[in-house]
Amino acid sequence: MTRSLRTLGTPPTAWYVDADMADITRPALAPQPIVLPTATKTLRLDLAKAALLVIDMQNDFCHPDGWLAHIGVDVTPARTPIPPLQRCLPPLRALCVPIIWLNWGNRPDLLNISAAARHVYNPSGDGIGLGDPLPKNGAPVLTKDSWAAAVVDELDQAATDIKVDKYRMSGFWDTPLDSILRNLGKTTLFFAGVNADQCVLATLQDANFLGYDCILLSDCTATTSPDYCWQATLYNVNQCFGFVTDSQAVLAATKGDSAHDHR
Repeated sequence: MTRSLRTLGTPPTAWYVDADMADITRPALAPQPIVLPTATKTLRLDLAKAALLVIDMQNDFCHPDGWLAHIGVDVTPARTPIPPLQRCLPPLRALCVPIIWLNWGNRPDLLNISAAARHVYNPSGDGIGLGDPLPKNGAPVLTKDSWAAAVVDELDQAATDIKVDKYRMSGFWDTPLDSILRNLGKTTLFFAGVNADQCVLATLQDANFLGYDCILLSDCTATTSPDYCWQATLYNVNQCFGFVTDSQAVLAATKGDSAHDHR
C-alpha cells in the first residue's frame, strides 16, 4: 500500500512523514556530473551537490558612491566580475545550482561587532565607519537592508536565489551559511565576488576547514588590493585550499566541452 507522506524539511535532507511513520532515507538528487579543467587538476564533480557563493558584490564595495570609494579606493577592479556573473548566473540557475548572495550587512546596533572589527573600518575613530551615514547619500555603511549592503543594480537576483548576511570577512562566522548548505546537501562550492584576498579567501578557507570542496572562479572574482595580493590568493587556493578555474570553463563543462582554455 502506498502511503501519502508529507515533506518535512528541504530535499535532499528532508524527511517524509505522517502520524505513524517517518521516512528518513533522504533520497539523493539525480546526479549531474561534469568534467571541469582547473589550473592544477581535472575535476569530476556533481552539479547536483554544488552551489555558487557570490560574496560582497554590493554597493559599499563596488559602487562609485559606496564606502570603499569614499575612503579613496578605486573600485573599478571590483566591478570586473559583473559581466561574467551576468553571463553565468542564468545558465547555472537553469541547472538548479543555488546562487547564494553573501553580503556584509550588520545589525544597525552593531552589538555583535567587536572593537577590533570596527577599527578596520574607522581606525582613527573620527571617520566614516560601520553604521555611519555615507556623505553622498546617507546610507549607513555595511548595514543590513540598506543601499550600502545591497547587491549592485547590474546583477539581477532571482526569487529562487538565497540571501545571507555576514558580519566578518568570513561568511561562515556567526551566520546560518553552513546550516543552509548542509540542509541543501551541497558539498562543492564555487566562489565569486570581492575582495578576493579578503572576504572571498576568508570564506573559502573556512569552507575548506569545514570539509567543503572549494573552486574559485577567477573571472568572477576580483580585488582592489595590489596585484601581488591577487597572485598570492591564486597561489594559496591552488596550493592549500582548493582549485582555480573560471566561469567559461564551468559553462563549457555543462555542455560536455572540457577543452576550454582557462586561466
